[in-house]
Amino acid sequence: MNAVTQFVQEAYNELKKTTWLSRKEAVGSTVAVVILVAIIAAYVSTIDFLLSIILGAVLGR
Repeated sequence: MNAVTQFVQEAYNELKKTTWLSRKEAVGSTVAVVILVAIIAAYVSTIDFLLSIILGAVLGR
């Protein structure tokens, strides 16, 4: 039980040392990730659509 208590105390001390993002930074990072995911999804969807048209033409469907 002593080892568990020591682990929790050390983990808590390490968490106090971390620097957390501000709300503004977190929102900005989230927006950037959402925009990037949307761009990549649009790119992959476009490539998929074009390849399906090409494959359909090659296979005669």
